[in-house]
Amino acid sequence: MEHAASNQHEDEIYSRKHASRGLVEPKYMGTLADQRDMNVLGRVQVLRRNFRFISIVGFGCTLISTWEVILTLLTAGLTDGGTAGLIWGFIIVSAGFSLVFASIAEMASMAPTSGGQYHWVSEFAPRRCQKFLSYITGWLCAMGWQCAIVSIAFLAGTIIQGLIVLNDSTYDFQRWHGTLLVVAITSFSIFFNTFLAKNLPMVEALILILHVIGLFAIIIPLWVLAPRNNATAVFTQFNNGGGWDSPGTATLVGLSTTITSMIGYDCSVHMSEEIKDASETLPRAMMASVAVNGVLGLIMIVTLCFTMGEVDSIITSPTGFPFIQIFFNTTNNYAATNGMTAILIVTLTASTITEVATASRQLWSFARDRGLPCSNFFSYVTPRWHIPLNAVMVSLAVTILLSLINIASYVALTAIVSLTITSLMSAYILSIGCIVLKRLRGEPLPPRRWSLGHFGLTINIASLLFLLPIFVFAFFPLTASVNGQTMNWSVVMYVGVIGFASVYYWVRGRHQFIAPVALVKREE
Repeated sequence: MEHAASNQHEDEIYSRKHASRGLVEPKYMGTLADQRDMNVLGRVQVLRRNFRFISIVGFGCTLISTWEVILTLLTAGLTDGGTAGLIWGFIIVSAGFSLVFASIAEMASMAPTSGGQYHWVSEFAPRRCQKFLSYITGWLCAMGWQCAIVSIAFLAGTIIQGLIVLNDSTYDFQRWHGTLLVVAITSFSIFFNTFLAKNLPMVEALILILHVIGLFAIIIPLWVLAPRNNATAVFTQFNNGGGWDSPGTATLVGLSTTITSMIGYDCSVHMSEEIKDASETLPRAMMASVAVNGVLGLIMIVTLCFTMGEVDSIITSPTGFPFIQIFFNTTNNYAATNGMTAILIVTLTASTITEVATASRQLWSFARDRGLPCSNFFSYVTPRWHIPLNAVMVSLAVTILLSLINIASYVALTAIVSLTITSLMSAYILSIGCIVLKRLRGEPLPPRRWSLGHFGLTINIASLLFLLPIFVFAFFPLTASVNGQTMNWSVVMYVGVIGFASVYYWVRGRHQFIAPVALVKREE
């Protein structure tokens, strides 16, 4: 009893002593390995380590929402690729991203920091270009994750509009309605990331259950009620609705659906400083998330391809979403369709909660290293809540501003949204490329508790060979014949972000930005 009372007294003294520095209570400092990693990386523990294996698996699974995204982005995959393109494309993309995230998981074990890719580039890149490449990577990740919030909230909002269209044929589909729904969904997510932030790990575990059960709540009615398509046609029939020179090119363009459904598992990395025993728990949880969502996604794609019926009729659905039409055609019941679609709305809203958490941590981490204008403001952590509150609220403001673009131009909004994919893939290519170069030069790598072993270099190179071509096709439009409405303007946004970041770097950034490698204290 005396020992327990003494420990409690010491904890109280610790809390009072370090309150001004924003340090967390001892019970949230993590394991000795976490404290050692923070010391090596030159960081101070200001966020609570209250995520564990299951909660961080739930975080990754529900943020990416693989089977949900496949449903919502079905049009692109069916237009370019068809059912065969969707199935085989998903298998290839899942295998490729498994290698990519295995590479990232190993780096996360070497340096479990919320900075993620921009820290790894800083530490592993050749000395002469460490700072600049790290800075550009930081901007790409920060912008990519901010745009990701808009992406997922916009999907949830427009699905609600599609459901209204199904139930009320007199409804006038207005873009500003979608913008209001995006603001409402994001504001709801902000509530979870502020007032309920301490309970976020429990929420993520509960949402993981809904994520898995929700899949079966949707596919079982399809299995039972829907007529079956011919198996030979499903697995061998490719579609070239975009008018490309070959079905192969069309399928590569149509991979945007499956890529979007499997990209972004590095989200867990940006929660590194809130995970207990991060150097081991994080890589294991990340790979578990990839595996769980990969299996669930494949089940959903195969089910859809066998039960969707006639493709052209569902693509032209007045709801704007083929999956809503599939649900209604299968059940022929408004209540059943509403219920099945509501599952997606709930899970995508939950995904927005985790998107806000990831984006705000990435923003906070980059600002902590003075990589952004007004870095002192962005890097502020509330002493009692131990969350980057300003970064969370800025994420809300950015989402509102970007969603307003939808009122003026849907094309402009989609260009911004697509920046998520190209930005994240760039960050993957840069960080994995740096570790490949380090391995080829025979330079020693930091110790890690989760390792790729002797296959490390092979997996890293295979990851790059997978990423480079799909990165190029991410800029392709859906159809070969383009105009102002069908053009993929993401290349303009991408070049704009890199151009702005480069100019700002040479004007101010290089004088202010503290490259993470400068803080690292590893033993030679």
